[in-house]
Amino acid sequence: MRRLGISIYSQHGTLNEIKDYIKLAHANGFDRIFTCLMSLKNDEEREKLQQLNQFAHTLGFDIYADVAPPVLEELGLSFREISQLKESYHLDGLRLDMGFSGQEEAFMSLDASNMKIELNSSNGTKYVENVLSYKPNLENIVGCHNFYPRKYTGLSRSHFMSSSMLFKKNHIRTAAMISSQAAKFGPWEETPFGLPTLEEHRHLPIVVQAKDLWHTGLIDDLIIGNMYASKEELEALGSLNRNKLELRVKTSSLTSSMEEKVIFEEHHFNRGDVSEYVIRSTQPRVKYKNDSFPAHDTGNIERGDVTIDNDLDIRYKGELQIALKAMPNAGCTNVVAKVVPEEHDLLDQIQPWESFRFVKIDD
Repeated sequence: MRRLGISIYSQHGTLNEIKDYIKLAHANGFDRIFTCLMSLKNDEEREKLQQLNQFAHTLGFDIYADVAPPVLEELGLSFREISQLKESYHLDGLRLDMGFSGQEEAFMSLDASNMKIELNSSNGTKYVENVLSYKPNLENIVGCHNFYPRKYTGLSRSHFMSSSMLFKKNHIRTAAMISSQAAKFGPWEETPFGLPTLEEHRHLPIVVQAKDLWHTGLIDDLIIGNMYASKEELEALGSLNRNKLELRVKTSSLTSSMEEKVIFEEHHFNRGDVSEYVIRSTQPRVKYKNDSFPAHDTGNIERGDVTIDNDLDIRYKGELQIALKAMPNAGCTNVVAKVVPEEHDLLDQIQPWESFRFVKIDD
């Protein structure tokens, strides 16, 4: 099952403020927490994080903490003593921002504490294969991408895809970071430009980021990297379909009840013989071949338009399409809805035979 997570940083809020944030996330279906041991500056921050993690555990959250070899040294621990971190910080996993040689990670995965060992997925090297060569407990090896506070330093899509594939081809559970447009805090200081994994996501609505990453098929869990995402963002993510791509659309004022039935009640999938101009959902034309689709909104077609062929085209009437390019309209096609502009890029990612659905939004 795909999961949602938040990040908490004990230095950026009171105990009650952060507890309220955890409760709000829990109410919206979140069950993972990312936190950072590397950024803690004093005992007060450490004690607060311990209390927060203990509280989150009572709500059923799994908690992963970012560590690196120097952090373990600072705490007077070796990789053989990770059980002490589990006990003191109420952890379920350690995310290794910087790794060891590979053998140590395998050893840690076999520790009696049974903690997950989360490897850095963003490096794009053969690191994961190296860890696997030392015969770890595969049940305890997972992966998570970095986040990037500085503008223009996030991953490119091509690197993200190739580095994620290194984990997926080895059947390792994966996670990546999405960024709230309302949150301000990261592990060390305020982060005015967010904390995404992908650079192209930095200024996108958080739901679009989530749809995009899940749609790649390479990411299992999504974690909001910055703290204090808005209530609206948490609710929107919590209500998101985690397995099928949903496109938000605004319908035309002239769209008929029959057309709305086709748009929102039918099961849509892209034909296998794909076109560079349109995504075609052809089954409605079979199901509704004896129904009437009077002509309306027959102006030229723009990218992102959702169309249904009308009665003027006897063969294709009832067929639903999504325009990938602008094109003229011969008058036999009704523009019944428009995909919201911020989701246009998602259209390019829809594969042959892939299912999708529409969600109606108000003007």
